[in-house]
Amino acid sequence: MHPAQPYSVYPGTQVGSSPLARRQLLKHFGGGLGALALTSLFGTSASASDGAPLPSLPQPHHPPRAKRCIWLFMGGGPSHFETFDPKPKLIEYNRKQIPIKLPDHLRDASRTVMAPMWGFKRYGNSGLEVSDLLPHLGSCADDLCVVRSLCCDNIDHQAAITQMTTGEQSASRPSLGSWLLYGLGSENQNLPGFVALAPNPSQGIARPWSAAFLPAAFQGTHIKSLAAPISDIKPILSADVQRQQLDLIAGLNQLHGRGRGDDSRLEARTATYELAFRMQSQAPDAFNVDTEPATMKKEYGLDDPVTEKYGRMCLLARRLVERGVRFVHVDCGNIWDHHGGALEGHPKSAAATDLPCAALIKDLKASGLLKDTLVIWAGEFGRTPTSQGSNGRDHHPHGFTAVFAGGGVKGGMTYGATDDFGWYAVQDRMHVHDFHATILHLMGLDHEKLTYRYAGRDYRLTDVAGTVAKAILA
Repeated sequence: MHPAQPYSVYPGTQVGSSPLARRQLLKHFGGGLGALALTSLFGTSASASDGAPLPSLPQPHHPPRAKRCIWLFMGGGPSHFETFDPKPKLIEYNRKQIPIKLPDHLRDASRTVMAPMWGFKRYGNSGLEVSDLLPHLGSCADDLCVVRSLCCDNIDHQAAITQMTTGEQSASRPSLGSWLLYGLGSENQNLPGFVALAPNPSQGIARPWSAAFLPAAFQGTHIKSLAAPISDIKPILSADVQRQQLDLIAGLNQLHGRGRGDDSRLEARTATYELAFRMQSQAPDAFNVDTEPATMKKEYGLDDPVTEKYGRMCLLARRLVERGVRFVHVDCGNIWDHHGGALEGHPKSAAATDLPCAALIKDLKASGLLKDTLVIWAGEFGRTPTSQGSNGRDHHPHGFTAVFAGGGVKGGMTYGATDDFGWYAVQDRMHVHDFHATILHLMGLDHEKLTYRYAGRDYRLTDVAGTVAKAILA
């Protein structure tokens, strides 16, 4: 099998098959991961100390509406009936048998309808309906585009998370953030271009920030601890001594790599050393929310133990994107998975995330960043309109809700619809491939042109499908 080769990232930029092609790719698309390291390693003239300019960013396929993206990942699968998709029919049929045919794989599932446990109010000039559980997001109504017709193909958490974040149900494809970094690069060469804030990742899986078969430089940087986001960032040695060590390591890696084929992992590891060296100057400030004014920390809920954790992550996300980080995944963990006890569990999940999510949107808007920052609120699937236990709901991939804000999306609107019982998406159905195609389009990328050749095939985030939802574009 031939090693993987980049292929036609942009029209007219076919990448060749030599090892230098991959190195050039990493240099120009590496999202901050060691452009200078690679020039040093492979014998070109630039170095970390000679003042050589950093490589220019690749150009998108069309003018982008968004330059950066934050995914507020609601792990566990929030119920659309208790968040953004009111269904009066469920109240009418409460505790009765649902009068529609269910999919065969749910033949033995409960058919007993359960009414929404919370009411809805209309917010803003648009009158967008939002659950009483989410009053803070409701106050952002005129900036929200609520997609009520999202669909994926699996009812298992891990497979659904994998598909929602990589486009494929198995662990074999690069994540959305890795594709964006591959296609657009990073605007900050001293911070990672793709950061995953996930101290307790949903289902404990790392697939949402995996680069899979893309060069390893496009892997997301996983932040495991909010108390110490970047371990050992304070230098012990002087900059001159570190520089000598890195040059020695680069030379040894070059010798090791000769005759061992084209392996992006070694190149990315060397690039990561260089990134870590440069991060010593910028990362401490970027990840230090304590420098924020007390009023700002209060707006994100850092003064309340209920909201402090997710509020800190949302505030970190804002600090990262304003410094040029391309994609930030903000994972709340598996807190929305309520098969039973939703009456008690959903309010806790909403309380932990509602205020921080709304604070992020309002903060980005106040600073002028929201217009070109795409914010996504979504989990891996929704929940059934039928009951599980006394007050729980099962997994549901056939029609659920995601929310967009900013980044060139129309605000104060809904897109698509599920049927009267909220089971099937029946209007403007948005499959996960359409979801990804739309995100890429907003970021200036054509999902059919953003490809990578691997194992003899040109892969895409959207596989062989995907349609842009043009109706939501501002």
